[in-house]
Amino acid sequence: MSLSHIADLLRPLRPASGPFIVGVTGSVAVGKSTFAQALGDHLASDGAAVEIACTDGFLHPNAVLEAKGLLSQKGVPATYDHGALRAALTAVRSGPADFPAYSHVTYDIDPALTRRLAPPDVLVIEGLTLRHPDTGPAALLDAMIYLEADEVDLERWYVARFLELWEAAEHDPASFYARFRHMDREQTDGLARMVWREVNLKNLHDHIIHARSRADLVVAKAADHAIASVSRP
Repeated sequence: MSLSHIADLLRPLRPASGPFIVGVTGSVAVGKSTFAQALGDHLASDGAAVEIACTDGFLHPNAVLEAKGLLSQKGVPATYDHGALRAALTAVRSGPADFPAYSHVTYDIDPALTRRLAPPDVLVIEGLTLRHPDTGPAALLDAMIYLEADEVDLERWYVARFLELWEAAEHDPASFYARFRHMDREQTDGLARMVWREVNLKNLHDHIIHARSRADLVVAKAADHAIASVSRP
């Protein structure tokens, strides 16, 4: 399976005019950002103007989540500003729109990373909370792709990313992960697995999975992140 095949399947969903807005969703750590970038690069290869955005930028700031008692559940639908996300996706069809951004290093919204996007030929919006109209902007998407993989692989990928950020925090006191530097690698591995089970896997089972049946395409990934299959839900 290839990105060319996916692009061919998406082509009939493209509107006659205006931006083609493609959503990419799936579990935490499934590789949404990498896939979205690769898809965007492929779609841009014919000269199309393509922009990539992430729903993480529409998370409520940590201060708001902490006040609501939701900081430890970051990623569930209640932790997003759905109104702001819908407004941005609506606005970018006809004029410039601001897309805020999130820093995985500081674990919070970073206002300095906000981008103002003019209407592109294609906008690939990747991330969580794209599951259905009452809690996300599914009705504003022209197409939606759901990425999936075995849960064993998802956990392995998540733990590897957590440890990478933990290692990078050794010389970066501003990193959110610096607070875990007093722990050894085994302890940090255990923490990452606990967060995976109690937050991210639960979010997958309770919320994210519902996007699968509403997607236009389901892309299954192999243990090495390669595309294993592409199907309809």
